Amino acid sequence: METDGFVRKRRMTAETAGGDAGVAGASAGAEVRWLGGRFWGVSESIVSSLTPRIGGESQLQSVDVVCEAQEAQGEDSEPDYEGLPQGASTSTHMLAGAVAGIMEHCLMFPIDCVKTRMQSLQPDPAARYKNVMDALRRIVATEGVWRPLRGLNATAIGAGPAHALYFASYEKLKKTLSDTIHPGANSHLANAGAAGCVATLLHDAAMNPAEVVKQRMQMFKSPYRGVLDCVGAVWQREGPAAFYRSYTTQLTMNVPFQVFHFMTYEYLQELLNPHRLYNPSSHMVSGALAGAIAAAATTPLDVCKTLLNTQESHTLSSAGQSQGAHRQISGLVHAFRTVYRLGGLQGFFKGVQARVIYQMPSTAISWSVYEFFKYGLTKHQHNNMRIQHIKAEV
Repeated sequence: METDGFVRKRRMTAETAGGDAGVAGASAGAEVRWLGGRFWGVSESIVSSLTPRIGGESQLQSVDVVCEAQEAQGEDSEPDYEGLPQGASTSTHMLAGAVAGIMEHCLMFPIDCVKTRMQSLQPDPAARYKNVMDALRRIVATEGVWRPLRGLNATAIGAGPAHALYFASYEKLKKTLSDTIHPGANSHLANAGAAGCVATLLHDAAMNPAEVVKQRMQMFKSPYRGVLDCVGAVWQREGPAAFYRSYTTQLTMNVPFQVFHFMTYEYLQELLNPHRLYNPSSHMVSGALAGAIAAAATTPLDVCKTLLNTQESHTLSSAGQSQGAHRQISGLVHAFRTVYRLGGLQGFFKGVQARVIYQMPSTAISWSVYEFFKYGLTKHQHNNMRIQHIKAEV
């Protein structure tokens, strides 16, 4: 009986919602099917890259050195995946980071949609939610099962290169600065203070346009039919600068976020995994706690970023921005004043529950997948180097 009632309710909702919900559902469904095809192609490329070629005299020399060291340690010793083989570390970090970033954002995308809506300062009466589960239930019931996934393909396109740059630059600078500041040891100052900041600069430069498109498509009654329609409309009405209007705010938020994130992660790894072996449980726990602490601490800036990205019409009208020279909210200071005027101090923490719920599994997934692929790629490369060494001797 409950199922029949739910079906009748869905039919009535679909009839009253009109064509917009149907268009949104079809658009989101098409995005999921498109993304499935992309993942299939990525999977094939990952499998083929698990056996990288080694060529050239310099690489063969590095193989000899590595293999001799491994023979001294014993034939059954595991490769040190924290110290990747020379000549392949950057590509390995980039591939592992890209896969981790795509999986992180895609698996948690419905919660990210809820977070964006709950951060609205002047939400439509039909888009006022009690909590995360209430939001998900009502979005699916009134707008269709695919609605929480609108904008997913834009996120996947941006997350791949953004996280490839993010992890590759972090690992490279972490090693370089740790050796400089504290030779022979792991320096949390180098990890969080410098490596994390530079990684964030590169990540946000690649990800910011995708964030703008994603958040505009996530909003209630979003007028855009798809990603290309959103990009074209924003470009035509607001100019290309609109895709980077929140960049400085994003950096202002993400630099302290990454400081909290990397310092907490590295500190917990020292406690839970002091020998830095491949340990999935320690990566998940460290990543989840690091994400939760960093997310809660930087929520006020995230609210301002969402406001700058979405430029909600209700908020612009309430703030007196629909007329006059300033038709958009621009800049962090302007966003801060608008949030305080419309929501008070509580306005800076709108959506904090959804943000923490999103970031905990998100960072746990990201670090777990990243460490897994880094370990897997390194182990395959280690075996290939050993085979090359044996062939060279024969």
